[in-house]
Amino acid sequence: MTSPPAPGPASPPGSLPTTSHWGAYSVRPGTGARGGPGGAPHGDLGIRPHPADPSPSPLLRNIDGALRHPTRVRRPAVRRGWLEHGPGPTDRRGREPFVEIGWDEALDLTAAELARVRDEHGPTAVFGGSYGWASAGRFHHAQSQLHRFLAQFGGYTASRNSYSLGASLVLLPHLVGAAGAQAVLRAASSWPTLVAHTELIVAFGGIPAKNVHVTPGGVTRHRTPGHLDALAAAGTRVALISPLRADLPEGLDTDWHAIVPATDTALMLGLAHTLLTENLHDRAFLDRCTTGFDTFAHYLDGRADGTPRSAEWAAAICGLDASRIRTLARRMAASRTLVTVTWSLQRIQHGEQPVWAALALAAMLGQIGLPGGGFGHGYGSMGDVGDHGPQLRLPYLPQGPNPVGEFIPCARIADLLLHPGGTYEYDGETRTYPDIRLVHWAGGNPFHHHQDLGRLRRAFGRPDTVIVHEPHWTATARHADIVLPATTTLEREDLGGGRRDTHLIAMHRAVDPVGEARDDHAILAGLAGRLGFGERFTEGRTPRAWLEHLYGSWREELRADGTDVPEFEDFWTAGDYELPSERADFTLFEDFRRDPVRHPLDTPSGRIEITSGPVAALGLADCPGHPVWLEPDEWTGGPAAGRHPLLLIANQPATRLHSQFDVGALSLDAKVAGREAVQLHPADAAARAIRDGDVVRIFNDRGAVLAGAVLTDGVRPGVLRLPTGAWFDPVPQQDPREPPLCAHGNPNTLTADVPTSRLTQGCTGQHALVEVERYTGDPPPVTVRRPPPLLDGATVPRHRHRHRPTVHPHPDRPETP
Repeated sequence: MTSPPAPGPASPPGSLPTTSHWGAYSVRPGTGARGGPGGAPHGDLGIRPHPADPSPSPLLRNIDGALRHPTRVRRPAVRRGWLEHGPGPTDRRGREPFVEIGWDEALDLTAAELARVRDEHGPTAVFGGSYGWASAGRFHHAQSQLHRFLAQFGGYTASRNSYSLGASLVLLPHLVGAAGAQAVLRAASSWPTLVAHTELIVAFGGIPAKNVHVTPGGVTRHRTPGHLDALAAAGTRVALISPLRADLPEGLDTDWHAIVPATDTALMLGLAHTLLTENLHDRAFLDRCTTGFDTFAHYLDGRADGTPRSAEWAAAICGLDASRIRTLARRMAASRTLVTVTWSLQRIQHGEQPVWAALALAAMLGQIGLPGGGFGHGYGSMGDVGDHGPQLRLPYLPQGPNPVGEFIPCARIADLLLHPGGTYEYDGETRTYPDIRLVHWAGGNPFHHHQDLGRLRRAFGRPDTVIVHEPHWTATARHADIVLPATTTLEREDLGGGRRDTHLIAMHRAVDPVGEARDDHAILAGLAGRLGFGERFTEGRTPRAWLEHLYGSWREELRADGTDVPEFEDFWTAGDYELPSERADFTLFEDFRRDPVRHPLDTPSGRIEITSGPVAALGLADCPGHPVWLEPDEWTGGPAAGRHPLLLIANQPATRLHSQFDVGALSLDAKVAGREAVQLHPADAAARAIRDGDVVRIFNDRGAVLAGAVLTDGVRPGVLRLPTGAWFDPVPQQDPREPPLCAHGNPNTLTADVPTSRLTQGCTGQHALVEVERYTGDPPPVTVRRPPPLLDGATVPRHRHRHRPTVHPHPDRPETP
C-alpha cells in the first residue's frame, strides 16, 4: 500500500489545519485556493499529516482526487418523474435523469413536501436517516444537524444502534451491565498494559491493521501500529483465528488458525470444553464473579442435550484439527491471556453467540479484571479501542428531544419501508413499524451499509419522497427524489476531535465550495426559515458564531475543573489544542474482581451473566439464555449451500472509510480491471479457470457482481474476500424486480437482509454463500464515476405541488465565515 505524505511542521506557511475520521492533517491549496479565483485545482492541495502523528493514515491519499471529482453534486437536482408528477411510491428511483434547479425552488419544494407529510400523516411518517460518518467536525455533524432540525420540525422516526456492532450494543448490557458494556467497548485495557502483561492474545477475527487508523472524529496520534510493534518486540504470542491471514500484521509471533468463517463460536465451545474436562477452569472466579456457569457447563459436557461440545465436535465444524484446539486451550490456561473478538464476528446471523461465548471462555480462565488478561471486543476494529488517550467530552451541537418516540434498529430500514404496520421483536419488546412517507437523509450512504441492495432498492421505491444531502452522486443520491449538494470538510469551518483523541483541531476552510454546494446547517436553516422556526434552529448564530459558542461553553467546563484552555481566537490561530491526559485504563472490572459485593456490575445478579435469566425468559430460539452453537440458516435452509459453495467475506476496505472517497486515488489504484478486487485461493481459481486479473462474476439468488480477481494463499480455500464500499452500480434492467448485477463489485448486492436475532436485530452483512465464475465477453462498463443524466430545469414542466409554506422574507443563503 502506498504511504501517505510525510509529516511536516505543525503549520507550514500558507497551510491550513483540519482533520478527518482517519486523522488530522494540513492543507496548502494551490493558486486556485480560497482567496484566488475558482477554488483549488485538482490534485494541488499539498496535504501533510499532523506532525504529532507517528503513523499517518494512507487514506489521506484519497482526499485530493475526490474533492472536485466529476461525481460532485454541483447544483440542487430533482428526479424528473417527481418534478413532473409529484410525490408517490415508484420503481423509477435510481433509473431516471435528474433536473437541475435553483436553490430557492429546491428549498421551496423540500419545505412544502416536509410540511405536507407532517400535516397529512404526522411527524412519525418522516424518517430521519443519518449515520454520522459524513464529517469529523463537531458542529457540521450531519446527524446532529438533521436531528436537531427534525426535532424542532415536530419530530421524526429515528434509528438506533449501528451497523458496526448492533448485536453487541444490545447484548453486552445483559451480560455485564450498561457500565460494563461501556468499559468493554470504550475503555478496554490499553495497548501499553497489554505490552507489559499479556503473554497470549487469542484474536478471534484478528487485529486488522487496516481499521486502526479510523475513529469517529479522528485520531491525531495513530499509536496502535507502534503498540503492535511493541507487542512483537515483547514476544507476545498471538493465535490468529480467521480465514484471512491479513487480519493480523506481519511481525508478530503468530499461530494462524484458518477457521471456516462463521464457526468461531463452535471453536470457543471446543476450547471451553477442554478447559472444563481437564479441570483448567478457575472455579473460584466463576463462583464469585459469574452466574449461570453450571447451566453452561451442562451444555458443554452434553448433560443438557447429549452432545458434548468437545474439541473433536468443534473440529468437524470449524475445519481445524482437534489436537490444535486442545493445545490452544492448555496454552490459554497457562498464560496471561486476552480473549478478544473483532466487531466483524457479530455481523452475522446469530452474531450474539461469538461475543457471549468469548466472554464465557475468558471467565473460565478467571483473568477478567487482571492487567492484560480477560475479555476484549474490538481491538483492531477501530482506532480508539486500546488507545490510552483522554476521554473528555468534546464540544457538540445540542439536538434537543425528539417529540416522536418511534425508532427502529438501524439495520431494519428496508423492513421499515416495506412493511408498515408490521411487527418485530427487539430486546424483549414487540414493536410496530410506522408508515413512512418521507425519508430525509444526510450524512450517510445506506447503499453502502445495508444488505441485499436489490431489496433496498425496492424499499426505497415505497415512500412518497426521498430527500438526500450529498457531496457526491452516490447510489443513495441516485435513488433520491430531491438531491441537495452538500459541502465537504475542506469547504467549511469546524471543530474536530474524536473519542480518546489527543487534540482538538481547528478545522479551517481551505477551498471554495464546489458548484453551488452548501453545508448541511445552511440547507436546514433555509428549510427551517420556510417552515417557521428558522430563528429557533440557528439561535441567531452564523456557523462561525456557533463554533465560538460551542468552544466557549466547553472551555468553561474545563476551566471549572482547573484546566487552562486558550481563548477561541488563540486556539483558532494555533490550529489545535492538546487535550489534558487522563488515567490510561478504566478500573471497573479491576474493582469488580477485587470485591464483587462492594463493586457489583449493574446486571440482575450483580455479576457476569454466563447464563442470563432475562434473555432465557424471552424464549428466543435464535438467542437462548447462554452461549450456543447455531448454524446460519442459509447453510441448511435450502439448496443455496449446494449451488453456492463458496463463502464470501464482505469486510471493511483497506483503501477508504466505508464508501467514502471511493473515487480517491488510493481507492482507484486498488481496483482490478476498473472494479473492486476480490481475493480467492489459487485452488478455487484453478477449479474455475480463473486467472489473476480476470473479471469474474460472483453470484447467488439475491444478485451478482463483477469484480477483478486477485489470487492469494492468504485466504482459506473455499473463501472469497470482497471488501465493502465500492459504489453500487446496477446494470440497467427491463424488470426492476430482477436480481441486480452490480458492475462495480459492491458485495451487499449479495448479502442477506436478515437480523442477527430477535433479541438485537443487528446487521448480518459480513458473510454470504456465493459461486464465482470467469466473466466471458465484454463486461458492462462502470458508470458510477460520472454523474447521472442531468437536465436543464427550464425545459421540464413542474407538478403543481401543494402545501407551499410562506417563504421567509430574507431567503437563507450559504453562510460565509
